[in-house]
Amino acid sequence: MIPFLGLLDPFPPVETTREDMGGLLAIGSDLSPARLLDAYLNGIFPWGTVEGYPLWYSPDPRMVLFPDEFRLRRSLRKTLRARGYEVRLDSDFPAVIAGCAAMPRPGQDGTWITAEMMDAYVRLHELGWAHSVEVYVEGDLTGGLYGLAIGRMFYGESMFSRRSNVSKIAFAHLVRYLRAHDFGMIDCQMRTAHLASLGGREIPRADFLARLGELTCSPHPRHRWTTDGLDLDW
Repeated sequence: MIPFLGLLDPFPPVETTREDMGGLLAIGSDLSPARLLDAYLNGIFPWGTVEGYPLWYSPDPRMVLFPDEFRLRRSLRKTLRARGYEVRLDSDFPAVIAGCAAMPRPGQDGTWITAEMMDAYVRLHELGWAHSVEVYVEGDLTGGLYGLAIGRMFYGESMFSRRSNVSKIAFAHLVRYLRAHDFGMIDCQMRTAHLASLGGREIPRADFLARLGELTCSPHPRHRWTTDGLDLDW
């Protein structure tokens, strides 16, 4: 049986996840800032809902990307140097998460980013925990990504692209920002070929949790991200 969480119930141990169900750990509770932050600090994340209740996951192994292992392929470097775009940070978080929710996903019927999810992450953004990277072409938002920053840890949530390679542009600039601010790891949650092509790899959940404890123990001050002082030349 999958445990059902009341509002005050703690998460069960991550070792009790159902790996045959993609790492499903529990169902229930809410998407309050306190619950979400507790989840991320313990290597757990919400992914979709059932009858309005969040589904909580902690897969093993865990897909991550270490900023120093980012793989910048020649074709992407050429695109970055062309500079036919503008990158902004935390400029329009609601539009980015809405873009992610509306993006069709191969093999998926609909989106896991429900209205409740969107409201919850916009609230985390307002509190300084959630951030977005946006790519504009001729003034139009054409792609981007969002996630959470806790200490020197970034938790990637979703990305979208309305033009070829735009999500890769956003990810490259995310990595540039994280390197500049001494972040140690990006949580990519589950393996995809796209993330693997950028340098992501799977590590055991136990290793992920150990690194997580080190990276979140001395949190950076929360603030709105900007490109001020960030080297955007490739």
